[in-house]
Amino acid sequence: MDMSDAGFHLANKRRARDSLQELAAAPEERLGRVLAGIYHDDARWFGPHPLNELEGIAAIENVWRGLCRAFPDMERRDTMILGGSYKGADMVAMLGHYQATFVQDWLGVPATHGVVYLRYGEVHNYVDGRIAHTHALIDLLDLMRQAGVWPLPPSLGAEGMWPGPATADGLRLSDADANAGAATLDLVLGMHQALFDFDGVNLDSMDQAKYWSERFMWYGPSGIGTCRGMRGYQAHHQIPFLIAFPDRTGAGHYVCFGDGPYAVTGGWPSVVGTHKGHGWLGLAATGRPVRMRVMDFYRAENGRLAENWVPLDVIDVLRQLGTDVFARLDHLRGSPQLSL
Repeated sequence: MDMSDAGFHLANKRRARDSLQELAAAPEERLGRVLAGIYHDDARWFGPHPLNELEGIAAIENVWRGLCRAFPDMERRDTMILGGSYKGADMVAMLGHYQATFVQDWLGVPATHGVVYLRYGEVHNYVDGRIAHTHALIDLLDLMRQAGVWPLPPSLGAEGMWPGPATADGLRLSDADANAGAATLDLVLGMHQALFDFDGVNLDSMDQAKYWSERFMWYGPSGIGTCRGMRGYQAHHQIPFLIAFPDRTGAGHYVCFGDGPYAVTGGWPSVVGTHKGHGWLGLAATGRPVRMRVMDFYRAENGRLAENWVPLDVIDVLRQLGTDVFARLDHLRGSPQLSL
């Protein structure tokens, strides 16, 4: 990336910050006009289940109308804004949460009439100053947790709102360091490759310790939870995942770039595998294939990975495994299925 590329990405990052903050704060009657200034007419929007894939501003507006009604005082708080290119596409990747009062049920989740934090990971493809594609993973399970209608067994990791980067520099809104971004991405991709060196027996065969700092933080999606350090990561996430999906493999990326000490990767799906083992999210093995929608945001420090935030569409994975989270939610709210 030369400096002209850096300036171009910087302009897109600032554009994304300003326009998406305006969108979050817009009253319902202005949503259409604001969206028309942000998105191309035929834009595509890829969200978590049950929102899934949408096409065109009208469909995207329907999502925002639901958000606007449920969270009328919504405030967008970005903790990370990264910019770069992948396979010729110019992208802005963002991590953060919407802070709001939850006043109307949304997607079956009951309103609390108190403050909630709706966390997101997003990747926006920019073409001529407007968004052509958005991938957005909103953590609906975490919203259910805050609303007191948790539909799953207890998470092995710690649940709670994700903090921003420890170094408080995730908003990359000044000139980019292209060399640092490339080094961070190389570190991440080396770690990814080492994951597939697993011999099926010994965790050390993946040699992960050389990529991670001693007390790294792994901020997992709701349902898995957050862990610290290699022992915590292995115990609360990696071992249950390897047992459940022993044939898991990568499925490619739609986003993959570095920006200073940060990098982002993601696939739709990112990981594919077969649910052959027990224990993941408390489930017995189903033998079913799965395709996982995942994003990973990384921060490197002193040549090691210090923090990793992992938006993942857990509800969609559970759907593929035969568990309907929204049916369980209805049951918990007093509307069980009463006939076969």
